[in-house]
Amino acid sequence: MTPNSRLMAVAGLTAVASVLLLAAALHGQLHAQEPSPGVAEAPLPADINPVTRYRLPLPTRADMTSDEDRQMFDELTKSRRPVLWLYNPKLAKAMEEAHQVVRFQTGLDQRLTEIAVLTTVRALNSQVEWTEWEPQAGPGKPSAVEPAIVDIIKFCKPAVGLGPKETLIINYGRELIGPGRGVSSANFAEAVRLFGRRGAVELTDLMVMYQATVTEMRAYDAHLHAGQKGLLPPPEATPDCHPA
Repeated sequence: MTPNSRLMAVAGLTAVASVLLLAAALHGQLHAQEPSPGVAEAPLPADINPVTRYRLPLPTRADMTSDEDRQMFDELTKSRRPVLWLYNPKLAKAMEEAHQVVRFQTGLDQRLTEIAVLTTVRALNSQVEWTEWEPQAGPGKPSAVEPAIVDIIKFCKPAVGLGPKETLIINYGRELIGPGRGVSSANFAEAVRLFGRRGAVELTDLMVMYQATVTEMRAYDAHLHAGQKGLLPPPEATPDCHPA
C-alpha cells in the first residue's frame, strides 16, 4: 500500500476540538535517533525514564485495565512499538486519526505544513520538538524547506523576501502562539484569502495541535535522546520571535 493510499484510508475527524489535544502526543513519542558522536550528556533528573526520556515508562499489556483495552493494545502494537499514549488505547486511536488528518489531509502541501510546524515549535522555544523537526525539513526530504526559510524561523528573523503563503504562515504562527492578543484581523483575513475559510481553520488546528504537543511534553519533562545535540539556539542568542 502506498503512503497516499494509507492516508486516504484514515477515518475522518469526529469532533475535532475534542481530539486535537489527544493527537498532541503522537509526533513527540520515541522517535529512533542515532546518537551524535562526541556529545556529552548531563545526568538525567531522577524522575526521568532513561528509555522514554519522559517521566513515564512505556505502557505494557499489563497496564491495560480491561479486555477491550488489551484487545486494542494488541491491535495497535502489531506493527509498531508501544508509545505513551497507548496507556489508553481508545485515545491512542483517536490521536492517530486526528494527527493523520491535520498533518496530511488538509489543503496545505507538506512543505507548507513543515513551515507551520517549525514556526509553532520555535515560537514555543521547544528544544526537543525543534531538534526532531529541523532534520525532517532538510534538503533531500520529500517536504524540504529552503534553508533560508528555516533560518528565518530558527533565528526569529522578519519574514521578508518570501512568497505570500510562507510569509503569512510564519507571521500567523508567531501571533497565534505568542503572548499577545492573538492573530490580527489583517493576518486572519490574509489566511482566508490565501487558503480559504477551510484552509484557515486547518492551518490554525495544525498549529494548535503542535502547541498542545509541546505543552504535554512539558508535563512529561521530555529530554533529548542520549547523545542527541539540540539544534535550537538558546533564547538569549536570538531576538524575540513574537511580534510586539
